[in-house]
Amino acid sequence: MLMRYCRLFLLCTLAVLSRADIGEEDDVLVLKKSNFEEALKAHPNILVEFYAPWCGHCKALVPEYAKAASMLKAEGSEIRLAKVDATEEADLAQEYGVRGYPTIKFFKGGDKESPKEYSAGRQADDIVNWLKKRTGPAATTLGEVAEAESMIADNEVAVIGFFKDVESEGAKAFLNAAEAVDDVPFGITSNDAVYSKFEVSKDGVVLFKKFDEGRNTFDGELSKADLLAFIKANQLPLVIEFTEQTAPKIFGGEIKSHILMFVPKAASDFDEKMVEFKKASEGFKGKILFIFIDSEVDDNQRILEFFGLKKEECPAIRLITLEDEMTKYRPESEAITADNIVAFCTLFTEGKLKPHLMSQDIPEDWDKNPVRVLVGKNFEEVVFDPKKNVFVEFYAPWCGHCKQLDPIWTKLGEKYQDSADIVVAKMDSTANEMETVKVHSFPTLKFFPAGDEHKVVDYNGERTLEGFTKFLESGGKDGGAPAGEEGEEDEGIDVSTPLGLV
Repeated sequence: MLMRYCRLFLLCTLAVLSRADIGEEDDVLVLKKSNFEEALKAHPNILVEFYAPWCGHCKALVPEYAKAASMLKAEGSEIRLAKVDATEEADLAQEYGVRGYPTIKFFKGGDKESPKEYSAGRQADDIVNWLKKRTGPAATTLGEVAEAESMIADNEVAVIGFFKDVESEGAKAFLNAAEAVDDVPFGITSNDAVYSKFEVSKDGVVLFKKFDEGRNTFDGELSKADLLAFIKANQLPLVIEFTEQTAPKIFGGEIKSHILMFVPKAASDFDEKMVEFKKASEGFKGKILFIFIDSEVDDNQRILEFFGLKKEECPAIRLITLEDEMTKYRPESEAITADNIVAFCTLFTEGKLKPHLMSQDIPEDWDKNPVRVLVGKNFEEVVFDPKKNVFVEFYAPWCGHCKQLDPIWTKLGEKYQDSADIVVAKMDSTANEMETVKVHSFPTLKFFPAGDEHKVVDYNGERTLEGFTKFLESGGKDGGAPAGEEGEEDEGIDVSTPLGLV
């Protein structure tokens, strides 16, 4: 009997010690492979961030992530936030398919097999609201005025449904819409005092926000689709600054046409420029998202580069569409006035603008070296020469993978320097663009075989001199694939995400 008691005591002690091994930093659990399963058992609902210590996006998330953890802990919530150093816990990162940083996954009910990807913003309120949606009702019942006031006061944006009959078709449509929105809290009320407090005289939906008009009242048919469109159109400010925190809302929104004002916030005329920009935005609500970017911030320099801008050229205006293929537009006038911006946006919405394609000037010695240098102005003339087979590397000067490839690419150029029909070339895709070819990542390697058909073959083979040689000698077959498969993404910007988040 004594032996059984001792064994039981030992097992209990080990269990306590195992739980104690889960450390905390600023209310965030610190997880490793050795304590991961124990954490899931102890905390069935847990949000886990897989991060890298050197990652800039991860560093920017730290204070908001900790703030969200503290908010939940203060409320007495059973939901916990945790983090895993994916560079130290490589096996754990691989098990959960971590391919970039930060990767954030929600483990609900202790289920470790199929965690849900976190999909909302990177501010504390966004994180908390998203988690509450995943673990509680889609809309909180607001039984008294104080509860409604608290929801509005505690959140940047809140949506409240006013329904005398919470079983009505309108209320059901509202709750269906609430289920579909991750980053905004929803409340529902049938209380007369709440109606009176917020001057609502009939059933409906009101979006409360701490910017612009302060509130928007839904006016239309109470359907899920119409309610979602209403919320998407009104949940962001008329003018929003691009930051680490706002980027998910900008990219995740329904509005795919963005006008960008690059301007130094420290400039003496910043407020004046913002007044003009905001005035212009009023007529394009729900159609074009107005964004301003501080051109002096170091993290924003690649964004300027993507648009072919330098700091000394700011303030400047550009417009981009984020559809299947991104298209950039540049206004004829550089003067930032409401009238100019309205005229520019009107031409865009009417389909009367021509895309702006960047190009460097043709270098005098572009064809004097083993690897020919292409720019926008000579690209089509060279790659679509019917008598030449042209193999092109599309690169970015800052791209680490491109730098590794450079000596191999130079050797390939030297190998075919005297060839009558093979041309090895390269083009800086951060400074040159073409309508005929879209580049989504760096380096991208494309082959343009001889002939009049303007065919394009993507190279997907080994990035070695031998691999490239086999590819060229086979006429683009050994290691090639139909155009559409792009190259490997570098550690920097993926150009399919133009504002710089990877």
